[in-house]
Amino acid sequence: MAGHNKWSTIKNKKGKEDAKRGKVFTKLARMIIVAAREGGIDPEYNSSLKTAIEKAKAENMPNDNIERALKKAAGDADSDNFEEVIYEGYGPEGTAVLVSCLTDNRNRTAADVRHAFDKYGGNLGQTGSVSYMFERKGLLVLDGEKLDEEEFMMEALEAGAEDFTSEDGIFEVVTATDDFSSARDTLSAAGHEFLKAELYYLPSNYNDINSEENIKNMEKMIDALEDNDDVQDVYHNWNEPESVE
Repeated sequence: MAGHNKWSTIKNKKGKEDAKRGKVFTKLARMIIVAAREGGIDPEYNSSLKTAIEKAKAENMPNDNIERALKKAAGDADSDNFEEVIYEGYGPEGTAVLVSCLTDNRNRTAADVRHAFDKYGGNLGQTGSVSYMFERKGLLVLDGEKLDEEEFMMEALEAGAEDFTSEDGIFEVVTATDDFSSARDTLSAAGHEFLKAELYYLPSNYNDINSEENIKNMEKMIDALEDNDDVQDVYHNWNEPESVE
């Protein structure tokens, strides 16, 4: 199948996130709270919550933290009213960037996001300015070292996958958003454990950054955005070179 999935190079290399466990857990708890308040606290009947909990477990978030987030969601509905906001803009050399946020203060978050774009040679754009360059997809990532690639690919296809890639022992399964939950549940029931299981934005094309200075600015911009508690994910179409860590 087509090997266009750049998730490994875009997200998997940034072990920097792993060094910021507190921030990561804060963001995951926020995601669990929002999903539970929107669809109920039973993950078997709330696919968004199930995805949020699985993402938290994949990041080694302690069960106690997950339970606290669920209890908070079931408690005072007037506290911590977060809403999802997506900001769009351009990084250095016209790189398309989507910034997915959960915030309780749009003005604060917009100012922080704009500052990160401006500081590192980017421009915050209007709604619709770059989102047309991305598709919302489901992503399942597995350790394939002990799996037969051909057999698993056929299993994934039967479960509803629309794309499959394998690189350095890591299997990545891409699904349509409507097929994500069923594909995840089918493969999970077959005994497969996921390194990642989430909905994300896949760019339809990729952009090279040629200047060393702009490469550094792009890295700094991504780091600045990801360091913000309101920012859940940063998606971009930068064709990140293999040497970037």
